[in-house]
Amino acid sequence: MAQRLLIILVNTDPRNVEELGAPFYYAAVAAAMDYEVDVLCTATAGKLMFVGVAEKLVIKQGQPKTVYDWIKEAHEHGARFWACPANLELFDKSEADLVPECGGVMGAAAMIQSVMDGQCRVLTF
Repeated sequence: MAQRLLIILVNTDPRNVEELGAPFYYAAVAAAMDYEVDVLCTATAGKLMFVGVAEKLVIKQGQPKTVYDWIKEAHEHGARFWACPANLELFDKSEADLVPECGGVMGAAAMIQSVMDGQCRVLTF
């Protein structure tokens, strides 16, 4: 049985904040259940790994919890976060621009290898 979960945010758009709760909630729950959890933010969702972006987003208006709070909560439970290296180039950013919870970058080859090695399950958002 697989003990690792790879969550890929590729179709999730930070401009649609109602899409942002589920992936981070699932990451927190899986990590709390002692699964190894990696969250890769790529495409437009990759912006969430940049300092200052997720901090400005709230999923439900009138609630104080930001998307960054959801990320921090999942990270506190053990989820690891990764940025796409192509996003850094696309948005003229560097690893210094990533939130502290982000462990760095996960390129396409590493992600595909994880998917294909049969040792993990994948959720995409």
